[in-house]
Amino acid sequence: MAEAQPPRHRVSHQSPLPQTPPGQHFRRQSTNISSLYGGYSISLSFGTPSQTLSFLLDTGSSLVWFPCTDSFSCSSCNFIGVDPANITTFLPRLSSSTKIVGCKDPKCRWISPNVQCDGCRKNSTGCNESCPLFRANYGSGSTTALLISETLILPEKSVENFIVGCSIFASTEPSGIAGFGRAPDSLPAQMGLKRFSYCLVSHEFDDEPVHSNLVLETASGAAASIEGARINYTPFSKNPTTPKHPAYKEYYYVTLQKITVGGVDVRVPFKFLVADAEGRGGTIVDSGTTLTFMENPVYELVAEELEKQVGKNYSRAAEVENLSGLGPCFKVSDENSFTVPELAFHFKGGAKLALPVENYFSPLVDSAMCMTITTDRGGGGGGVGQGPAIIFGNYQQQNIYMEYDLENERLGFRKQICNNK
Repeated sequence: MAEAQPPRHRVSHQSPLPQTPPGQHFRRQSTNISSLYGGYSISLSFGTPSQTLSFLLDTGSSLVWFPCTDSFSCSSCNFIGVDPANITTFLPRLSSSTKIVGCKDPKCRWISPNVQCDGCRKNSTGCNESCPLFRANYGSGSTTALLISETLILPEKSVENFIVGCSIFASTEPSGIAGFGRAPDSLPAQMGLKRFSYCLVSHEFDDEPVHSNLVLETASGAAASIEGARINYTPFSKNPTTPKHPAYKEYYYVTLQKITVGGVDVRVPFKFLVADAEGRGGTIVDSGTTLTFMENPVYELVAEELEKQVGKNYSRAAEVENLSGLGPCFKVSDENSFTVPELAFHFKGGAKLALPVENYFSPLVDSAMCMTITTDRGGGGGGVGQGPAIIFGNYQQQNIYMEYDLENERLGFRKQICNNK
């Protein structure tokens, strides 16, 4: 069973395919990322003959699953543009390559590590018992599914015996999810990817047919060069391995060394910056979470320094903060002339990510700009809560090329205009 994830209100979108330098050859697949009721989605095809469905791109989980069979149902799925009674599903009866994963198949334990296979005799080699139904929980909902083996079809590559969840029921999750996390059931692991990259277009294009590219690379070697500024790299940090929270092994942890506002170090305590053995603290990068989350003590340090510097020129919009739950918010006469200090994240290895202003402040009403970072205002009490202290969401990844270099265990990023109409 997947562990509950942070709250997600996914939103959509990618950039032109990077060019391969002369003399270097990479086996590369690409697909479009586009908008889907608040999430960044991709299209994938499974089965023989193939059936194409939309999946939410999620680097914060590993399981790949889709709505499945004529009997699929989804509760609390009344999103804009979604008819819960007419959701596109995968139909195993139409595919000759569908196989149910057996209870004694080692891949069954990817999802159900403690499965007992009670219907199989102890030393039996031929057991027809299926891997049991399982439930995967997310911050915004859940899915109940049966594990099947299928063929994943890509333009230049097919992956046979790909393990995927055939969902018969979901709550608030009308689309499938493509898990890009670090566990063996993820898409990168099953494809044997050396790296993957994406560039998420601005949310201002949420209602327009704008897309960018997700690039999947299966060949070893240096990443393809990209015109423009150099890519900054920071190593992935070691994942906590506490048995109580197996989901922590799936996350992409990076070592955040400091946060600066207008060049001022807000002095985040070390215990929030680096995860301990039990998984308390640390920073992860998650395309499936919309707004970056910070534990309250970290959030307050950032918010207080922003208020200190921005408050010299703008007054607080307390009524907007109370209505929206975001903050700090400031009263403005013209959002285009709104100026704020640089918000920058400094990572191990010297990599610095200074966010574009639109990635951390947004207009909520005509007369107010609010910081688009969230927190649990009632939690913490000064201590470090369970799980990552900072979750770097997709809103803060807009117009930033993100490269997950799995072969060299590092994350690369650089600012880049991502929209590709």
